[in-house]
Amino acid sequence: MFCHIGSRQSRRHSPRFQQQPAPRCRRRGCQQEQVVRQHGPRQNAELLRHLLGFALGPRINAGGRVGEATLGVRLLTTEDPEEARQIAAQLSTLNEERRAIEAAVQEAAEAQIARQDNRAAIIVAGEGWHPGVIGIVAGRIKEKTGRPSIVIARDGQQGKGSGRSIAGVDLGAAIIAAREEGLLVAGGGHAMAAGLTIDDARLDAFSDWMDARLASSVSRARGAQSLKLDLALAPRGLTPSLVETLESAGPYGVGWPGPRIAIGPVHLIKADIVGTDHLRLIVGAADGASIKAIAFRAAESDMGQAILHSGKGRKLWLAGRAKIDDWGTRPAAELHLEDAAWAD
Repeated sequence: MFCHIGSRQSRRHSPRFQQQPAPRCRRRGCQQEQVVRQHGPRQNAELLRHLLGFALGPRINAGGRVGEATLGVRLLTTEDPEEARQIAAQLSTLNEERRAIEAAVQEAAEAQIARQDNRAAIIVAGEGWHPGVIGIVAGRIKEKTGRPSIVIARDGQQGKGSGRSIAGVDLGAAIIAAREEGLLVAGGGHAMAAGLTIDDARLDAFSDWMDARLASSVSRARGAQSLKLDLALAPRGLTPSLVETLESAGPYGVGWPGPRIAIGPVHLIKADIVGTDHLRLIVGAADGASIKAIAFRAAESDMGQAILHSGKGRKLWLAGRAKIDDWGTRPAAELHLEDAAWAD
């Protein structure tokens, strides 16, 4: 949703910010190289910054989600280049299957969200949903709605569920309490994620109980949400060299998030939808500089709809992560948009 973007002093004061060399494969046909060959050619630096997270990681994970869980271990431990190639190809195929299954569950789950607009927690369930992707879908619904979300894969008289929470709401404690109340067959977790088993007949009662249990904590958490920033720029300051400098402090992840940048105020030149649900913006500054920004899976969000239906020239602030767009004839910097706020 739209919220005002605050500022804070930089939190980057670590020697990790110094340039680190990209990892290299020590033997021809190594595990990482075989996955990269299936994914497509990339530079060595990209192996560290992107491929481990977006090519190797998802493919290893896909084996456990929709295929054979041992494939990832075998890929990482084999000394045989040919075996690595075969396993990498199999994992790439499984990853494509996982993506198709995930997209189908995501679409079906999101169709149920509108009926829960006033609920503290989003709880959706469907017959035959693949249990290997419900955690991913729960996380995406949580990001889209800003509320704790639980996705339940029903199979006959019972369902298996996976939930993801927002900061300030202890979902695991709520699931454990629901189990102790007799609403669940099994369940547990921690503050940000939980799992459960539930009888079909208890779904409605469980949803009502969770709404009552989490209403006050969700309201407080949503009211206290803020977006922490590391850097504020004019559009002309977003350059490939800046992105490379920021990326040299990686790899980023939980506990060491990538720098978040605010850009603005800028005026809206163009806003449209690319792919199935991605919001693309072209924004400009008073000095004539312009940049591209993209918000993935955000076209139907409150932010996406507000921007798409606003008039050209409207002023706004943007916040997100600086990335390199290398699809054109030469690399260009762009913003992966996380939030925005009107500046007029």
